[in-house]
Amino acid sequence: MLQATGTLGAVGALTMAGQASAWTWSPANSVPGYGTGADPHKVWDPDADRVISALLDRGEVPRVNKILRGWRQNGQPLPAGLPAELREFMEHARQLPAWTDRGKLADAVRFNQKRGTYLGLLYGFASGMMSTVIPKEARAVYYSKGGADMKDRITKTAKLGYDIGSLNAYQPGGEMIVTCVKTRMAHAAVRHLLPQSPWWKHAASEEIPISQADIMNTWHSLPTTVMRHFRQWNVPIAADESVGFLHSWQVSAAMLGVKDEYIPKSWDAADAQAKQTLDPILAPTPEGKKLANILLGLGYNLDLSLLSRGVLGALTRFTLGDKIAGWLDIPREPVWTPLFETAWTPYVAVREGLLNVGMPKEAYWMFDEFLRQFVLLYMSELRMPITIDIPVINNPHYR
Repeated sequence: MLQATGTLGAVGALTMAGQASAWTWSPANSVPGYGTGADPHKVWDPDADRVISALLDRGEVPRVNKILRGWRQNGQPLPAGLPAELREFMEHARQLPAWTDRGKLADAVRFNQKRGTYLGLLYGFASGMMSTVIPKEARAVYYSKGGADMKDRITKTAKLGYDIGSLNAYQPGGEMIVTCVKTRMAHAAVRHLLPQSPWWKHAASEEIPISQADIMNTWHSLPTTVMRHFRQWNVPIAADESVGFLHSWQVSAAMLGVKDEYIPKSWDAADAQAKQTLDPILAPTPEGKKLANILLGLGYNLDLSLLSRGVLGALTRFTLGDKIAGWLDIPREPVWTPLFETAWTPYVAVREGLLNVGMPKEAYWMFDEFLRQFVLLYMSELRMPITIDIPVINNPHYR
């Protein structure tokens, strides 16, 4: 086992369109506690869409991308030379929602400090690999520009998970606000470009990708899924840190352009929404299976001995279950699969100080080293400055 070779490049969260069922979730369960009740499958982001579509039609996006590459930190003023309508949109989009609670964001920092290794792993596998079985998301990623270079795509989407977990995520010296605004503009560009792709139009079940419901499905593949696993693993979490972690993601949804009435006010509300809109629609697609295969093969030449393709496949099976692993044609590993199934929960208990016996020292070391190597790999993708550009093309080729 310890001589296994190969690795997975940073499998970040794919923040693209998902697929959801009929909408009956009540806005009474949202952050403000009220709303119109409009179906988010039919709501997009008109402010961003109008501005970005105009830029694409006028051929101004390459120049804008070049200007925005130096805009990295939340506290930086917008650079000179931006088109007036884009500047106006971005100045508004970069403002935190009025209901932001700085105290809760500080609680989220403590949560991220304590659970960073688990979070990196879950963002990569439970969330990142789940994106390949959200049909709308898989198709949108595969046929958009991101599908042409998945390593670049994953590096950029991993940035969101990294930025929200940083000590100064929403502070002037952090980068989460900038990342959200740029991602929101990239989503708008994909909504403009994908309907022009005959490949996507032939495969898609909708006319316009990345609705507000789709964004929330992707959102649930991140914090809601993480919290479900923490509960399953019996990870002890202080109440204020749990609320803070949720709040940091609530703010992120608003910064990505989601209307307040679709953002859950509590973990129970989030879980209820996910059960209605995300859980029932998980399914395999040809595009998703190809993406999963690419993700498991990224970074193969890196020398991190514990992170073989077989190990990563076994971890995907462990975090997402036998059904999803079967959909993605991930085989059951004869050694790693039963090891995760029998030793992971005791490992977490030992790591959390809840159990002092019951697991061999060698097994504990192996899991700890696995986490360390994965986080090092995840972080290595973020060492160089990463630029989230507004795309100007769809995927020009398909595997």
